[in-house]
Amino acid sequence: MDPREAFALDLGRVSRRWRARLDERLKVTGLTQARWSTLLHLSRAGECLTQRELAARVGIEGPTLVRLLDALEAQGLIERLPVEGDRRANSIRLTEAAQPLLAEINRIAADLRREILAGVPVEDLETCQRVLRHIGDRLERS
Repeated sequence: MDPREAFALDLGRVSRRWRARLDERLKVTGLTQARWSTLLHLSRAGECLTQRELAARVGIEGPTLVRLLDALEAQGLIERLPVEGDRRANSIRLTEAAQPLLAEINRIAADLRREILAGVPVEDLETCQRVLRHIGDRLERS
């Protein structure tokens, strides 16, 4: 098999399995994969995101995000704020109630990372990260 083809197949396999394993462990939070993923994207943004920005980061369509945000808002984990100068847009912000849940999500994710990456030399991880950034940048440009 061509090394590029093998790499692409392995990358997809690892990504799917890692996400499935994380989702399995995060079931204790009571959140679906879509909900915990959305909360993590908001948390890592470090600021409010518009619904459009959040949909792009999460990789879902606007109408799907609206239903997801309705559920997170009903749980008291996010709030929608009007965007000044654009009556059609909303900014999304995490609430204080989301912070303990995010701490738990991050703890579980960190534990899984430690388990999965145990024994992998830091230099190999750095090389992998450079390769993935290169691929990601190319995908973003196209």
